[in-house]
Amino acid sequence: MAIRYNWATLGVGVIGHELAEAMKKNGGKLYSVGNRTYAKAQKFAEEYGIEKIYDKPDDIFEDPNVDVVYISTPHNTHIEYLRKALNAGKHVLCEKSITLNSDELAEAIDLAEKNHVVLAEAMTLYHMPIYKKLNEIIESGKLGELRLIQMNFGSYKEYNMANRFFNKNLAGGAMLDIGVYALSFVRWFMSETPDQVTSQVKYAPTGVDEQASILLMNPKGEMATVILSLHAKQPKRGTISFDKGYVEIYDYPRAQKAVITYTDDGHKEEIDLGSTADALFYEVNDMEEAVTLMKNSGSTLSPLSPEIDAITHLTSTEDVMHIMTKCRNDWGMKYPEEM
Repeated sequence: MAIRYNWATLGVGVIGHELAEAMKKNGGKLYSVGNRTYAKAQKFAEEYGIEKIYDKPDDIFEDPNVDVVYISTPHNTHIEYLRKALNAGKHVLCEKSITLNSDELAEAIDLAEKNHVVLAEAMTLYHMPIYKKLNEIIESGKLGELRLIQMNFGSYKEYNMANRFFNKNLAGGAMLDIGVYALSFVRWFMSETPDQVTSQVKYAPTGVDEQASILLMNPKGEMATVILSLHAKQPKRGTISFDKGYVEIYDYPRAQKAVITYTDDGHKEEIDLGSTADALFYEVNDMEEAVTLMKNSGSTLSPLSPEIDAITHLTSTEDVMHIMTKCRNDWGMKYPEEM
């Protein structure tokens, strides 16, 4: 699908490069680029043939030709840029974690509603074809009722307390960095929002969460366990257990393969769909679809309207943010911006 809108990227890190490559795959390119360091924006623009470079990030929001802004700056800067972009009437796709807490997200959603624009978190698994296919299988009833979800996500980061993973001033910690993936996975498969949340935490020397364990249950009795670590490698594995079988997904944030084992006879079914390498390509296409729906609605739709939410899954983003905020509140862990 050809690019239909002018996209600006705010941030030129790894995700910025993936976004530019996704645009190329769609037969287009980014309209413009902004970054806190102008020289980095200039180098990025040269690499991808982008003609417009902003002197400072705020210029993005003042450019009337920008339709969609992709924000990939550190977590703790998101709300500042979301306010400016949404108030300027820009549609926004924002890196995870979209905000620091539920209050910030509620503010951003309110601004998106007032300005009739799309707001979405760039949660890759919401857009991967394999997850959409699994939902079809689950909704068919062939697996029965959901019982339990087990999630692992652990990466090994050296104790360099200056990097963003352990830096409290950059909203570091396991929850916002990797927990958002695991909890988004849980919410994707749970049929109702978890209303019981219990957690434990182990802190890094800088005071951010190095490890965490979370137990969840919703009103239907569907349960989930989540184990996170920034200093112990684990497989990126999710297991979803139903009455009649269980699903295993590896490398789940950008999964392209799942294996279903049926409990009656033990036979396996392998689902292979989509491509891990095309994660940003799927996100861009879904975002453009949501923007088109919003623009064609004549302001009758909002970011939380079912038609838009079916593409962006913003209500799931809200649920996940509530869980993460509750856990951190229970721990008493706050970032400087929350003091």
